[in-house]
Amino acid sequence: MAEFWIVDFVPLLAASLSALACALVGNLLILTRRAMAADALSHAVVPGVVVAVAITGLSGSIVVLAGGLAAAFAASGLVAFLIRAGRVEPGTALGVVFTTFFAFGILVLEWTGLSRTGFDIHHVVTGYLEGLIWVSRDPGGTAGFFQSLMDLPQVVFELALVLVLVAAILAAFRKEFALLAFDPVFARASGLPVGLLEAALLTATALACTAAFKSVGVVLAVAMIVCPAATARLLTTRLSHQMALSAAIALATVFAGYAAAVFGPRLFGSALALNAAGTIGAMAGLALAATAALRARG
Repeated sequence: MAEFWIVDFVPLLAASLSALACALVGNLLILTRRAMAADALSHAVVPGVVVAVAITGLSGSIVVLAGGLAAAFAASGLVAFLIRAGRVEPGTALGVVFTTFFAFGILVLEWTGLSRTGFDIHHVVTGYLEGLIWVSRDPGGTAGFFQSLMDLPQVVFELALVLVLVAAILAAFRKEFALLAFDPVFARASGLPVGLLEAALLTATALACTAAFKSVGVVLAVAMIVCPAATARLLTTRLSHQMALSAAIALATVFAGYAAAVFGPRLFGSALALNAAGTIGAMAGLALAATAALRARG
């Protein structure tokens, strides 16, 4: 049992916090047909984070989130400029801008030497859940347990903060977001601040993607933004039920995927484990495929 708390508890906690933040914002992105924008945005935050860390020499949550948000808004602004001023097709503008941002971020990783640290490309894409351990937990006594909570890796507190911020943004504009998602024409005609709502949604998405950057990777972020929300949408048409269901699906896939990553190879006689973030993402995709297949048969 002690091995679980030291080795497995923090990866599960970090993945769960990130999955919840991504799944909640993913519901609105699915309904507003911006799921692919989330994929692009998760890659576009890379140069902002890398440049911010390279300039300041710090990798704290404030620096990382600020860099990610700046890159997200810059990329979104450039996409809007290409569409309106350059009359570029939206899909083309999205692909050009966000792939360019991601490529630039990788170049900066190499130029600054950050690729030889925890910000290397493999950790950016697939995360580093396996490296999150709780080494100082005291297994004895309630008082010792609560004291040792402060020894959890910093990324856990960062992910918890982002989850709170994302939930607060969605709760503050819940009625407006619902109207924008289901009837955008009426939302604009009724005088709702559509630009402000889109900026708030972009902020929530960028926060979720940026928080995933350091530990769980962009693969898990993208999977959790799209798959749980899309799966829940197949099961219900009410937004409140959809958001609650997507959160439950996200947590279920985290635990199922992590278990498959750890115990799956042992069934074939291997002592090695699979990449946790990648397996969780694959499990989320399988859950969506299975739900779609069952609905088609029904």
